[in-house]
Amino acid sequence: MSEQANTLDTRTVVRWHFIVAILLFQLQVVFGLLSVAHYVFGDFFYNHLFDFHVTRTYHTNLLIVWLIIGFMGATYHLIADEGQTEVKWPKLALINLGLFVAGGVAGLIGYLFRYWQGREFVELPPYLDVAVVAVVGIFLANVIATFMAGKRRTGVQIVMLIGFVLTGALYIPANLHFDNEALQSYYWWWTVHLWVEGVWELIMGSMLAFLMIKMTGVDREIIEKWLYVVISFTLFTGVLGIGHHYYWIGTPRYWLVVGGLFSAMEPLAFLGMVLYAVYAKNRATAEHPNKMAMLWAISCTIMATIGVLHGMAQTLPVVNQYTHGTHVTASHGHLAFYGAYAMINLAFFTYMLPISNKVEMEDWNQGLNKFSFYAMLIGMLGITTASAIAGITQTVFERLLGRPYPLVQEMETIVTAYQLWMFFGFVFLAGSVAFAVNFFKPGLKFLEEDEALNLGTAEGTSGA
Repeated sequence: MSEQANTLDTRTVVRWHFIVAILLFQLQVVFGLLSVAHYVFGDFFYNHLFDFHVTRTYHTNLLIVWLIIGFMGATYHLIADEGQTEVKWPKLALINLGLFVAGGVAGLIGYLFRYWQGREFVELPPYLDVAVVAVVGIFLANVIATFMAGKRRTGVQIVMLIGFVLTGALYIPANLHFDNEALQSYYWWWTVHLWVEGVWELIMGSMLAFLMIKMTGVDREIIEKWLYVVISFTLFTGVLGIGHHYYWIGTPRYWLVVGGLFSAMEPLAFLGMVLYAVYAKNRATAEHPNKMAMLWAISCTIMATIGVLHGMAQTLPVVNQYTHGTHVTASHGHLAFYGAYAMINLAFFTYMLPISNKVEMEDWNQGLNKFSFYAMLIGMLGITTASAIAGITQTVFERLLGRPYPLVQEMETIVTAYQLWMFFGFVFLAGSVAFAVNFFKPGLKFLEEDEALNLGTAEGTSGA
């Protein structure tokens, strides 16, 4: 096999997935800032190309897309590395990534022309839904083929595969069409809730377990036992925890009890992740040189747990009847999503940076990554606090005291909260840009080496 052929390996596939994910992450943050700008500047953007409903939809949809692409890249590496093999069809993996990105761009452009289905988070028009199913099918075929071709099969691989198979299957309920709005919402939540508070936790747990095994040297059997306990709690509490979305949509009253009870138990799964991550770090046989990857991984479990506790506090029916639909929900959403899924992706990206970019650890300056970590941490805590202040203000003055929404929006407390929200958004943006620069700088050198290798191979072939 030629050297040129060898350049298209698992590392190349993973690197391109991470590059795309990081770029989309930057766009997501920018559209988040544009969204909060609507609160700060009022009608400044009124009747603009990027109205609030456009910027917010871009913000949330880009979040979903970059997280999934990050998960896909991590899965390719995890399945291949655990199986001691290479991705079965690397060229197909890159073509599939291109199709995914093209479909996403088509969806975003279509939204500007009011071409969507009108269902939050899954607004893609029908023909693009078919494309999404095709992309996921190709991805699953590739990783399952890689899994089957491996020299060994592990529990971490199996949990990861189950998580992705269920992610694909649970996309279907959101695309069922009913004339009854309550019935439509009932099944729509099967996708939205069971993704973020169910099967994605399996993916997160697998990625965390893989990182702990690689960076601590702790016995695989111990880590995998922790993983099984965590996913058991996830499925037990997360599935019935869907009840907290059924409080006010016209479903039977027993969901108030079921939703409140199992939502209160959901933090147990994340607490389990904290325990096994800290246990693994403390039992490490040697300190791993990639200290930032370890920091991201441990912090991910802590931030995710705080985010879930934040959510639990507002999913109790007696509280949720007042906070539902306020910025309290946005506060929880930002913290939980960032802590659980963004940070585990960023941890994996950081772990893979020296591997995928062929950088020696001693040649990699981790200082920029450290800056990005703390800037995004401070930014997200600030966003969470500011949006919580705005949400509590709405809850007290709108829901309890009955003041009209427009008057509450003009209160000094909420105006200041919006300004702080935007300020910390820029702090977060600085961190995300620093992370991108940190990842791309050695990556550009790698791409130049690839081009030189390919050019040299081509010249050698032509001269033969």
